[in-house]
Amino acid sequence: MRLVSAKSELAGAIKYALVRWVALTRYRDDGRIEIDNNTAERAIRPLVLGRRNYLFAGSDAGGERAANIYTLIATARLNDIDPYLYLRHVLERIAEHPINRIDELLPWNIAAKLDDARRQAA
Repeated sequence: MRLVSAKSELAGAIKYALVRWVALTRYRDDGRIEIDNNTAERAIRPLVLGRRNYLFAGSDAGGERAANIYTLIATARLNDIDPYLYLRHVLERIAEHPINRIDELLPWNIAAKLDDARRQAA
């Protein structure tokens, strides 16, 4: 039997895993939980890659506007809507759209309208 020094990197890694054992094995007890977070990592990858570009947004307000656009694009994708078509749809309507009904232009509401239109066409 070989022993590992308590001060070694291997011992540190083992201690790290043992302290977090419940969280590390939770996925095997609940089939809805994925073994890794690759899906989340892929979703934020464009934002991470673009981080350097955000430094040149011109101002804090420019950075906030860029963040809003990125959020709309990501949300459109999550709702299975082509981001280009979604933004085009919104920009064509927003000038005449009542401000108190702006939520109607959010991606999930547009997706619902598209689904209803597809059902009626079928």
